[in-house]
Amino acid sequence: MILMWACFALLTLVALGFVMLPFLKKERVQTITHNANAELISIYEQRLVDLQTDLDNQRIDSINHAESIVELKRRLLNELSPEKSLNSKGNNRIFALTGGAFVLALTGIFYSFTGSQQQISAWHDAMDNLADYGERAVMQKGEPLSQNELQAFALALRTKLSRSGDDEIAWMLLGRVAMSLNEFDMAQQSFDKALRMNPDNMQVLISYSQVLLLEGSEANMTRAAGMLSKVLKVEPTNLDAISLLALIAYERKDWPQAKAAFEVLLASMEKSDSRYSMISKRIADIEQQMQSEGSVIPVTNGVSTITVTVDIAKELIDKQPKNGILFIFAKAATGSPMPLAAVKLTTYSFPVTVELSDSSAMVAGLNLSSAENIVISARISIDDSVMPSSGELEGHSEPLKRESVSDYQLQINTLIP
Repeated sequence: MILMWACFALLTLVALGFVMLPFLKKERVQTITHNANAELISIYEQRLVDLQTDLDNQRIDSINHAESIVELKRRLLNELSPEKSLNSKGNNRIFALTGGAFVLALTGIFYSFTGSQQQISAWHDAMDNLADYGERAVMQKGEPLSQNELQAFALALRTKLSRSGDDEIAWMLLGRVAMSLNEFDMAQQSFDKALRMNPDNMQVLISYSQVLLLEGSEANMTRAAGMLSKVLKVEPTNLDAISLLALIAYERKDWPQAKAAFEVLLASMEKSDSRYSMISKRIADIEQQMQSEGSVIPVTNGVSTITVTVDIAKELIDKQPKNGILFIFAKAATGSPMPLAAVKLTTYSFPVTVELSDSSAMVAGLNLSSAENIVISARISIDDSVMPSSGELEGHSEPLKRESVSDYQLQINTLIP
């Protein structure tokens, strides 16, 4: 910014120099005495007399006499000078000042019509309000950002990133703001930057999946499904990921997967929720499609109840979060990342024993009996969410063959950094 104004000032000075210096340059006028012309005329008259004498004495002829007179007159005219030297210094200063004022006025008018002073002012305002925009956008404080404020927020974030280098949070925010502005190319580029810095950022994976779904191509839907599966492997009950996966399955006419995902969403809502009726109708439509096409969720016979005993490693006993909530759940080792069975305990003491069965399934048809190989997990959550957070404890089993497992000992042995 300082460099721009310095260049602007330098160019203005150069323009003033071109206009004013010619007027301020001192004129070189030869100064002569008041009697100089009289002396020249006297010499001229004397030479005329001499020529007449030469003609009378026949030292020259009349032709040479006439030519000599003409030459004398020419020399006299060349040698005559004004009796006063011109002194126009005062007038030249006026011309220089007038020209300089004209240049400045023309520059100001031209810049007012073609310059970017309004954009520069808006940029300064955006940088001053960056923190406020961030609080309103991320922490939902105050009024939602307007379209103009979103554009200013994006400008401030780009400036911050150009100055401070890579910043995972800033790239993520820029991607979300770009989504709100329907700038999907900018959003994808921003999320790509954030994922290069942290490939396991669940929030970025979900937001990126939304952008890919908006584009709508089969390749992007496949890529989005992969991202969402990665999220659900870590956060099996992440409703945002489940809802997006439900949309992908619905678009692909994968009715069993879509039905299971929509039922998970429905179970998480109150009946008073405005979305409850819409999702119920969507599930009914899917069931009709399944009946017309003969689609069913595959169910295998075998043991449908597993007794799980969970204990905690000795070195982690003192690191348990205060008032932690224990989640114990099973999910398929491959395929759908949604839990097949889950138990939530707010009061417990280790070791603790629970039963995972078809009756503890989150959605009908998607239960322990529907999977051949499973993974059993346990997590002590700081809050009422299975979303991993720093300071929480967890443990996972190896992939297990469901039919051969009726009891399982699981240890919580990992502290999430």
